[in-house]
Amino acid sequence: MKNRISSPVFFLLVASLLFSACGPAATPAPTTPSTAASPETPTLAPSPTAPQAVAVTDALGRQVTLPSPPQRIVITGKALIIIADAVYIFPEAPQRIVALGSASQGTSNFIALIDRDYAGKATIQQDAGAEQIAAIQPDLVILKSYLAETVGAPIEALGIPVIYVDFETPEQYTRDLEILGQVFQNEARAQEVAAFYQSRAAQIQAAVSDVAVKPKVLMLYYTDRDGAVAFNVPPQAWMQTRLVEMAGGIPLWADTNLGKGWAQVTLEQVAAWDADAIFIISYVENPSDVVARLKNDPQWQALRAVREGRLYAFPGDLYSWDQPDTRWILGLTWLAAHLHPERFPQMDIVAEAQQFYQALYGLDQAFFEQHIRPTFRGDLP
Repeated sequence: MKNRISSPVFFLLVASLLFSACGPAATPAPTTPSTAASPETPTLAPSPTAPQAVAVTDALGRQVTLPSPPQRIVITGKALIIIADAVYIFPEAPQRIVALGSASQGTSNFIALIDRDYAGKATIQQDAGAEQIAAIQPDLVILKSYLAETVGAPIEALGIPVIYVDFETPEQYTRDLEILGQVFQNEARAQEVAAFYQSRAAQIQAAVSDVAVKPKVLMLYYTDRDGAVAFNVPPQAWMQTRLVEMAGGIPLWADTNLGKGWAQVTLEQVAAWDADAIFIISYVENPSDVVARLKNDPQWQALRAVREGRLYAFPGDLYSWDQPDTRWILGLTWLAAHLHPERFPQMDIVAEAQQFYQALYGLDQAFFEQHIRPTFRGDLP
């Protein structure tokens, strides 16, 4: 049976429909506003990000604020290789260094070897004035701190920022690497390299820390300018003196040279010191050739260290390992092994050098064997 709607109910239903049709339209429920721009509101292009200023506290304790990360860096002044070799530890350096002075020591130029764009960079003479440097349009110049008044001040007077570093002692290396890390905005790399130095230096010092009798050491820098042969000792505060101390030796000259540069000494003074071991440094001539001549010299043959076979040619490759260049850690390693061979029976200085160039400059073993090892000089295998 079909369902039927009663008349009263049907009448009420029809009346309700008619009333709804005559009433006002229902208001739609509010919706969440759309993130899309309406046709009436034009879309604005995002504004470019402003360059971020870089604040660096340099070796002189000055805070230098650069308006943006420097892209045109110049390295100049004396002892340039010490700065350049540290700067090129950072992978950003080849693209940002636009000019530098001669990075050679003798006939070797390490930077030219590792920077593919070296030939395209401007070369600055050692005595270049501020105007010549300004012509390169640098946004930063990096100098050794002792050049602040003579070289840096005229450059800064032209409105060019200058940052000073030292790189003279093992302790300064950590601080100055941090400065360069700020310049290149790569603090992680600075910390990594600082840890490399600190770890290796600590291992060496730990190995010699309990030596009962430290050998008396003499380190002599050989020169023959204008045919006049001379031997010189470094100042007390210099890297060469610090290397002897860290390697577990006694630098005999330390109390006699409190100045700021090499001090010439006589053969009589050398004999009076009566060193247990003598190390000859030469930055131009191969120190092995110098040592060979000295061993044949009757006056040198009279020295106890020479008679006992402890006259050594301090080693190097493209640059000597005794100076406050990045290679000082190799010099320390080699020196400690020669002063205390019983403490380093497994020392492989060739392997140490290969690891150094890999860790600091990213140079693989093939590059090392082709370009670095053939330049070994001094008492190296």
